[in-house]
Amino acid sequence: MVMTRHSKDKGENTVKTILLACFLTCCISVTSALAADAKLGYFDLQRAMRTSVEGQRVQEQLSLRYSNYQKEIAAKQNELQNLKENLETQSSHLSESDKTSKEKAYQMRLKEFERYTKDAQDDMQAHDKEISGKIIEKTIKTVQEYGKENGYTFIFMKSDALLFTDAKVDLTNDILKILDAAQKGR
Repeated sequence: MVMTRHSKDKGENTVKTILLACFLTCCISVTSALAADAKLGYFDLQRAMRTSVEGQRVQEQLSLRYSNYQKEIAAKQNELQNLKENLETQSSHLSESDKTSKEKAYQMRLKEFERYTKDAQDDMQAHDKEISGKIIEKTIKTVQEYGKENGYTFIFMKSDALLFTDAKVDLTNDILKILDAAQKGR
């Protein structure tokens, strides 16, 4: 029997199609079997950070720290504004060397102010990151323990990537109760 190149390619494509169909059928069967036994849930970390006892305590600390920085920045801004106004009003009465000296002093104070505001911002971010990291670490451990104890196959973190979530599998409130009880027990 003589096979032409066309009939040989057609035969290979048919075999590939059959193998692909078998593979997909097996994958669907395995996935369906796993899904039937899977226990799924999700946890909203952002909501937990906003509403947990520890999360609220941290937010209060950060707000107080931010408020203190804002007061200090406002005072430094007023001081700079006064220096600038004095320089502008006295400018016409000063000698060139005195005027240059006062302008340099003003520019130095301005740089100090800019450095202070940058340092304050960096400090706030570092402090927030450090404290949030500790809370997140504890929360993840709690979620993992909860999942093991309650027989969950998967617990997902709620995010924009989850297109649909049924409120029946939202574990956030249950885990918040555990986190808050642990915090009150301290």
